[in-house]
Amino acid sequence: MKFRHAAAAITAMLVMNVAAAQTAAPAKPASAPAAATTAAKPGANPATDPATPGMPTTETATAAPGADATAAVKPGDATAGQGKAAACGACHGMDGNSTDAQNPRLAGQSEQYIVRQLTDFKAGKRQNPIMMGMAAPLTPQDMHDIGAYFAKQKPLPGVADKALVDQGQTLYREGDTARGIPACMACHGPDGRGNPGAMYPQLTSQHAKYIEATLKSWHDGTAWGDDAHAKIMPSIAQKLDDKDIAALASYIEGLHTNEATDAPATR
Repeated sequence: MKFRHAAAAITAMLVMNVAAAQTAAPAKPASAPAAATTAAKPGANPATDPATPGMPTTETATAAPGADATAAVKPGDATAGQGKAAACGACHGMDGNSTDAQNPRLAGQSEQYIVRQLTDFKAGKRQNPIMMGMAAPLTPQDMHDIGAYFAKQKPLPGVADKALVDQGQTLYREGDTARGIPACMACHGPDGRGNPGAMYPQLTSQHAKYIEATLKSWHDGTAWGDDAHAKIMPSIAQKLDDKDIAALASYIEGLHTNEATDAPATR
């Protein structure tokens, strides 16, 4: 009996010691499992894994080169633009003075206006199969450089048909209030140099054939976009008849400032 009591006492003491040891053992920090998950994993992408300590998240990671092409755009560089504009020369002339009257002259056109048109071609807002293809690979900086190059070129003077000068000049300088037609010079200037800030294009010495085709296209419902700026000319052109368009186009081709007066040259 004494042996049984002694064994029972020893067993009781062992159980108490184990319980005491478990009570005294320090608990694991609650953050330990979370810390383990923050360890960098082989092959992990720190830019997209916000759990990786000390590494950028998707909000602070540096964008890949070219991800935001507009962020680093600078004013156009005409020197750089000369090389980039080489492909434009086939239709518009190397100096922006196209020899084919169906292709517009770009010499002297403002950088801002050229950039807007190239941007709209690239976005498909302005439809022209050739120009959409040419604009597709251009970056915003390319567009500014090309625009800066052509802006520095001199437009060659054109001539107007003497028989159309009076009507063309009246419409260009006075408009026709009875028909709700504003004077062209209100936006494009008395000398046809345009307004770069408002992105109203230069018209001086532009090919009559190109002006006529463009006005007729607007008259028939074509638009170069759906914003307020793009709707200005279609709404005006729809009030012009064929004689108005022919007279204006001819007058604009002869409009230039390298003579003693603003009067257009005639033929």
